[in-house]
Amino acid sequence: MIKTGRFEGWRVFWVMTLALAAMALLFLGTLGWGTEGYRMVIRATARTSLALFLSAFLASSLLALWPDNVTRWLRRNRRYLGLSFAMSHAIHLAAIITFARTDPTTFATLSNKGSIITGSIGYVFIGLLAATSFDRMVAWLGPKLWQRIHIIGTWTICIFFFFTNGKRIPGSNWYLLPVAILFAAVIVKLAARRKKAKGTNTVSIA
Repeated sequence: MIKTGRFEGWRVFWVMTLALAAMALLFLGTLGWGTEGYRMVIRATARTSLALFLSAFLASSLLALWPDNVTRWLRRNRRYLGLSFAMSHAIHLAAIITFARTDPTTFATLSNKGSIITGSIGYVFIGLLAATSFDRMVAWLGPKLWQRIHIIGTWTICIFFFFTNGKRIPGSNWYLLPVAILFAAVIVKLAARRKKAKGTNTVSIA
């Protein structure tokens, strides 16, 4: 039986939520409740969202490739890391909406219809994954449909992150880093799938 530590389950979600809220309030308290503060919250939560998404997205793959206490913890708490990602992006969205309302002129110069449409699609999938992350929904949908939804949803969000970071590379080379991290994540995902397939073939041959 796997022994669990104190930082497990819903505690992960609530600690992450409090940390995200504290971070946002710190930026707003330091930079002010205006354009500069909201933009900093948007940038910061974009990064925390990517980190939390990848921790949930890669949990099973990392365990398959490098089984240890850390990857076992990630796999056990994948659901709560995923919900923490949804919370991070909810704060991200709240900052975007507030920024758009308080400084519509600046917001209009920094955004376009394409970004709004792709962002909206991304949020639809984030909401869908969050809503189906509970046992009752899994039981209601059935394991096959649930798995299909989460595979499509997580890969769509991964593509969304590629798009949102990649389009900013011409303005700042810094965005090459998250794009490179995403490429590495895809490679890890595919490597884990290949290892699993080899293991299945070995068993079937034996």
